Amino acid sequence: MIIEAERVVEEGPQQMNNLFLGGCASKSCLSSYKFGKKVAKMLQEINDHMSKGAFEKVAENQPATSVIVRPEEQPIALESTIQKVWSCIVDKDVGVIGLYGLGGVGKTTLLIQINNKFSTTPNGFDVVIWALVSKDYDVGKIQDRIGGNLGFSDDSWKNKSVDQKATDIYWVLRSKRFVVLLDDLWKRVCGEMGAGKKIKVECLESEKAWELFQDKVGHETLNSHPDIPNLAIQIFQT
Repeated sequence: MIIEAERVVEEGPQQMNNLFLGGCASKSCLSSYKFGKKVAKMLQEINDHMSKGAFEKVAENQPATSVIVRPEEQPIALESTIQKVWSCIVDKDVGVIGLYGLGGVGKTTLLIQINNKFSTTPNGFDVVIWALVSKDYDVGKIQDRIGGNLGFSDDSWKNKSVDQKATDIYWVLRSKRFVVLLDDLWKRVCGEMGAGKKIKVECLESEKAWELFQDKVGHETLNSHPDIPNLAIQIFQT
Protein backbone atom coordinates (compact mmCIF):
# COMPACT_ATOMS: atom_id res chain seq x y z
CA MET A 1 0.00 0.00 0.00
CA ILE A 2 2.73 2.51 0.95
CA ILE A 3 4.78 1.74 -2.19
CA GLU A 4 1.69 2.09 -4.37
CA ALA A 5 0.80 5.40 -2.70
CA GLU A 6 4.32 6.70 -3.32
CA ARG A 7 4.04 5.75 -6.99
CA VAL A 8 0.74 7.60 -7.32
CA VAL A 9 2.23 10.69 -5.68
CA GLU A 10 5.20 10.58 -8.07
CA GLU A 11 2.83 10.43 -11.05
CA GLY A 12 0.86 13.43 -9.80
CA PRO A 13 2.95 16.26 -11.35
CA GLN A 14 3.03 14.53 -14.73
CA GLN A 15 -0.73 14.06 -14.66
CA MET A 16 -1.20 17.76 -13.86
CA ASN A 17 1.14 18.75 -16.71
CA ASN A 18 -0.84 16.59 -19.11
CA LEU A 19 -4.01 18.32 -18.00
CA PHE A 20 -2.79 21.90 -18.44
CA LEU A 21 -0.71 21.31 -21.56
CA GLY A 22 -3.61 19.54 -23.20
CA GLY A 23 -5.94 22.49 -22.75
CA CYS A 24 -8.36 20.20 -20.92
CA ALA A 25 -9.33 18.22 -23.99
CA SER A 26 -11.86 15.51 -23.30
CA LYS A 27 -9.23 12.77 -23.28
CA SER A 28 -7.00 14.74 -20.89
CA CYS A 29 -9.92 15.58 -18.60
CA LEU A 30 -10.97 11.95 -18.54
CA SER A 31 -7.41 10.93 -17.61
CA SER A 32 -7.31 13.56 -14.86
CA TYR A 33 -10.69 12.46 -13.57
CA LYS A 34 -9.56 8.83 -13.37
CA PHE A 35 -6.34 9.86 -11.64
CA GLY A 36 -8.30 11.94 -9.12
CA LYS A 37 -10.56 9.00 -8.33
CA LYS A 38 -7.50 6.80 -7.92
CA VAL A 39 -5.96 9.23 -5.43
CA ALA A 40 -9.22 9.57 -3.51
CA LYS A 41 -9.59 5.80 -3.29
CA MET A 42 -5.97 5.43 -2.18
CA LEU A 43 -6.37 8.05 0.55
CA GLN A 44 -9.53 6.37 1.81
CA GLU A 45 -7.79 2.98 1.99
CA ILE A 46 -4.83 4.49 3.84
CA ASN A 47 -7.20 6.20 6.27
CA ASP A 48 -9.02 2.91 6.87
CA HIS A 49 -5.76 1.11 7.58
CA MET A 50 -4.66 3.81 9.99
CA SER A 51 -8.01 3.65 11.79
CA LYS A 52 -7.50 -0.07 12.26
CA GLY A 53 -3.98 0.45 13.59
CA ALA A 54 -2.24 -0.96 10.52
CA PHE A 55 0.36 1.82 10.57
CA GLU A 56 2.56 2.83 13.46
CA LYS A 57 2.60 6.46 14.54
CA VAL A 58 5.79 7.70 12.97
CA ALA A 59 5.29 11.25 14.22
CA GLU A 60 5.48 10.41 17.90
CA ASN A 61 7.82 12.55 19.95
CA GLN A 62 11.25 10.98 19.94
CA PRO A 63 13.84 11.27 22.72
CA ALA A 64 15.94 14.42 22.41
CA THR A 65 19.08 13.58 20.48
CA SER A 66 21.17 16.55 21.65
CA VAL A 67 21.57 15.52 25.28
CA ILE A 68 24.87 14.54 26.89
CA VAL A 69 24.35 11.50 29.12
CA ARG A 70 26.10 12.00 32.45
CA PRO A 71 27.58 9.33 34.76
CA GLU A 72 25.06 8.53 37.44
CA GLU A 73 24.60 6.64 40.66
CA GLN A 74 21.39 4.75 41.26
CA PRO A 75 19.35 6.92 43.63
CA ILE A 76 17.54 5.41 46.58
CA ALA A 77 13.87 6.35 47.09
CA LEU A 78 14.00 9.23 44.58
CA GLU A 79 11.75 7.61 41.99
CA SER A 80 8.59 9.44 43.09
CA THR A 81 10.37 12.81 43.04
CA ILE A 82 11.81 12.08 39.59
CA GLN A 83 8.32 11.33 38.30
CA LYS A 84 6.95 14.50 39.88
CA VAL A 85 9.66 16.62 38.22
CA TRP A 86 9.21 14.89 34.86
CA SER A 87 5.47 15.56 34.93
CA CYS A 88 6.21 19.26 35.37
CA ILE A 89 8.75 19.22 32.53
CA VAL A 90 6.31 17.80 29.98
CA ASP A 91 3.56 20.15 31.19
CA LYS A 92 3.56 23.00 28.65
CA ASP A 93 2.04 25.36 31.22
CA VAL A 94 5.12 25.09 33.48
CA GLY A 95 8.10 27.12 32.28
CA VAL A 96 10.54 27.22 35.22
CA ILE A 97 10.92 24.48 37.85
CA GLY A 98 12.92 24.94 41.04
CA LEU A 99 14.37 22.01 43.02
CA TYR A 100 15.65 22.76 46.51
CA GLY A 101 16.63 20.92 49.68
CA LEU A 102 19.38 20.46 52.25
CA GLY A 103 22.95 19.99 51.11
CA GLY A 104 23.73 16.36 50.30
CA VAL A 105 20.07 15.38 50.08
CA GLY A 106 20.47 14.24 46.47
CA LYS A 107 19.52 17.22 44.30
CA THR A 108 22.42 16.78 41.87
CA THR A 109 21.81 13.03 41.69
CA LEU A 110 18.16 13.74 40.93
CA LEU A 111 19.07 16.28 38.25
CA ILE A 112 21.46 13.80 36.59
CA GLN A 113 18.67 11.22 36.49
CA ILE A 114 16.37 13.78 34.85
CA ASN A 115 19.07 14.75 32.34
CA ASN A 116 19.66 11.14 31.29
CA LYS A 117 15.93 10.42 31.13
CA PHE A 118 15.75 12.72 28.10
CA SER A 119 17.91 10.26 26.15
CA THR A 120 15.55 7.33 26.72
CA THR A 121 12.05 8.79 27.05
CA PRO A 122 9.95 10.50 24.34
CA ASN A 123 9.69 14.17 25.33
CA GLY A 124 9.39 16.54 22.35
CA PHE A 125 12.41 18.69 23.24
CA ASP A 126 15.17 19.54 20.78
CA VAL A 127 17.99 20.53 23.12
CA VAL A 128 18.91 19.64 26.71
CA ILE A 129 21.60 21.77 28.36
CA TRP A 130 23.41 21.14 31.65
CA ALA A 131 25.10 24.03 33.44
CA LEU A 132 26.70 24.20 36.89
CA VAL A 133 25.83 27.52 38.52
CA SER A 134 27.97 27.39 41.70
CA LYS A 135 27.72 29.78 44.63
CA ASP A 136 29.27 32.81 42.92
CA TYR A 137 26.28 32.98 40.53
CA ASP A 138 28.33 34.52 37.71
CA VAL A 139 26.09 35.15 34.68
CA GLY A 140 29.04 35.13 32.27
CA LYS A 141 30.22 31.72 33.46
CA ILE A 142 26.72 30.30 33.18
CA GLN A 143 26.50 31.66 29.63
CA ASP A 144 29.83 30.01 28.80
CA ARG A 145 28.54 26.65 30.03
CA ILE A 146 25.31 27.02 28.07
CA GLY A 147 27.23 28.25 25.03
CA GLY A 148 29.57 25.27 25.24
CA ASN A 149 26.56 22.98 24.88
CA LEU A 150 25.51 24.91 21.78
CA GLY A 151 28.93 24.89 20.10
CA PHE A 152 30.14 28.34 21.19
CA SER A 153 33.67 27.87 22.50
CA ASP A 154 36.09 29.78 20.27
CA ASP A 155 38.04 32.92 21.19
CA SER A 156 35.55 35.26 19.52
CA TRP A 157 32.80 33.92 21.81
CA LYS A 158 34.94 34.25 24.93
CA ASN A 159 35.66 37.90 24.13
CA LYS A 160 31.99 38.84 23.77
CA SER A 161 30.03 40.79 26.37
CA VAL A 162 27.22 39.30 28.46
CA ASP A 163 24.63 40.99 26.22
CA GLN A 164 26.27 39.70 23.03
CA LYS A 165 26.40 36.15 24.39
CA ALA A 166 22.76 36.40 25.42
CA THR A 167 21.88 37.41 21.85
CA ASP A 168 23.82 34.49 20.35
CA ILE A 169 22.16 32.01 22.71
CA TYR A 170 18.75 33.49 21.95
CA TRP A 171 19.14 33.15 18.18
CA VAL A 172 20.10 29.49 18.48
CA LEU A 173 17.30 28.55 20.88
CA ARG A 174 14.48 30.82 19.73
CA SER A 175 12.99 28.24 17.34
CA LYS A 176 13.67 25.18 19.50
CA ARG A 177 12.02 23.49 22.46
CA PHE A 178 14.77 23.30 25.02
CA VAL A 179 15.51 22.45 28.65
CA VAL A 180 18.26 24.10 30.69
CA LEU A 181 19.24 22.20 33.84
CA LEU A 182 20.99 24.52 36.31
CA ASP A 183 22.76 22.69 39.13
CA ASP A 184 23.72 24.10 42.55
CA LEU A 185 21.23 26.96 42.76
CA TRP A 186 20.26 28.46 46.10
CA LYS A 187 16.58 28.37 47.08
CA ARG A 188 16.24 32.18 46.95
CA VAL A 189 17.47 32.10 43.35
CA CYS A 190 14.53 29.86 42.45
CA GLY A 191 12.27 32.71 43.50
CA GLU A 192 14.29 35.31 41.62
CA MET A 193 14.06 33.21 38.46
CA GLY A 194 10.28 33.16 38.73
CA ALA A 195 9.97 29.41 39.20
CA GLY A 196 6.37 28.49 38.47
CA LYS A 197 6.80 25.19 40.29
CA LYS A 198 9.02 24.56 43.31
CA ILE A 199 9.73 21.02 44.47
CA LYS A 200 11.49 20.23 47.72
CA VAL A 201 13.83 17.24 47.64
CA GLU A 202 13.21 15.63 51.02
CA CYS A 203 15.71 13.78 53.18
CA LEU A 204 15.61 10.01 53.01
CA GLU A 205 13.78 8.06 55.68
CA SER A 206 16.09 6.55 58.31
CA GLU A 207 15.94 3.04 56.85
CA LYS A 208 16.75 4.17 53.32
CA ALA A 209 19.41 6.57 54.57
CA TRP A 210 21.10 3.74 56.48
CA GLU A 211 21.07 1.60 53.34
CA LEU A 212 22.74 4.42 51.43
CA PHE A 213 25.31 4.93 54.20
CA GLN A 214 26.24 1.23 54.16
CA ASP A 215 26.46 1.28 50.38
CA LYS A 216 28.85 4.25 50.43
CA VAL A 217 31.05 2.93 53.23
CA GLY A 218 31.06 -0.62 51.89
CA HIS A 219 30.02 -3.80 53.66
CA GLU A 220 33.59 -5.07 53.67
CA THR A 221 34.73 -2.04 55.66
CA LEU A 222 31.77 -2.22 58.05
CA ASN A 223 32.48 -5.87 58.82
CA SER A 224 36.26 -5.59 59.03
CA HIS A 225 36.15 -5.17 62.84
CA PRO A 226 33.50 -6.05 65.49
CA ASP A 227 33.41 -2.48 66.85
CA ILE A 228 32.91 -0.75 63.51
CA PRO A 229 29.13 -1.41 63.07
CA ASN A 230 28.29 0.30 66.39
CA LEU A 231 30.61 3.21 65.62
CA ALA A 232 29.09 3.49 62.15
CA ILE A 233 25.59 3.71 63.64
CA GLN A 234 26.72 6.49 66.00
CA ILE A 235 28.26 8.41 63.09
CA PHE A 236 25.15 7.87 60.99
CA GLN A 237 22.83 9.15 63.73
CA THR A 238 24.83 12.34 64.18
